[in-house]
Amino acid sequence: MNELIERLVNEAGLTPEQAAKAVETIASFVKDKFPMLGGAVDQIFKGNS
Repeated sequence: MNELIERLVNEAGLTPEQAAKAVETIASFVKDKFPMLGGAVDQIFKGNS
């Protein structure tokens, strides 16, 4: 997750806090819309948060 936050900071000009919130929001959205991907989304972001 840190790599994605860093890219959002560098490429989109977000603050680290904004980037982290954006990533959390996107992960939550994906889990809400596609519940069968919930475990995969958790695994993707688990080790790097």
